[in-house]
Amino acid sequence: MTRILIVDDHPLVRTGFAQLIGDCPDLEVCGEAGDMAEALGQIDATSPDLAIIDLSLAGGSGLDLIERIRSRNKDLLMLVASMHDETLYAERVLAAGARGYINKQEAQDSIIRAIRQVLSGKVYLSQQMTDRLLSGMVDSNGEKRDIDSLSNRELQVFELIGEGVSSSQIAEQLNLSIKTIETHQAHIKKKLGLGSAHELNQRAIRWVMDQQG
Repeated sequence: MTRILIVDDHPLVRTGFAQLIGDCPDLEVCGEAGDMAEALGQIDATSPDLAIIDLSLAGGSGLDLIERIRSRNKDLLMLVASMHDETLYAERVLAAGARGYINKQEAQDSIIRAIRQVLSGKVYLSQQMTDRLLSGMVDSNGEKRDIDSLSNRELQVFELIGEGVSSSQIAEQLNLSIKTIETHQAHIKKKLGLGSAHELNQRAIRWVMDQQG
């Protein structure tokens, strides 16, 4: 029996995944977690074969969790299931150590297929994303997405700005100093060609709204 840990900060999502996995006789959910600390504890306690991880977690980032898991347990397979834009995050999660990326809105059979593909030792991505990676394609508008130039931490700060979180709150949430957050903000503005904090806020808000669909 293959043991699966579900890491998502929404209980209803965890329940949905658990029911889906429970319909497969060779798969079982060995634990659930809503944040990074709980996930690391569950991994130690339950020894899963695969962890399904969301990118947005209470008190941290799924990318940070993937990196933490990879440094502690190189044998644990990880599949990201998220609502975020695959074309922006897929390469990042693979680089961090995950073995696949699937959008939560995919059909149920696609989610099970992704789980089985990762368990078989292969990487799972949508066909669109696979084609993009293989061909090195740029966006349909012919320009490389400037958001891609942001580091993982800069992207995390950018997203929090777009959610209306203040600099002091971002610093507290990420356990960083305000000065460090301000440095990240300066780098983001430079990379995105933004001239002021107001432009940064507007761009971040617009991006978050686009992500939410």
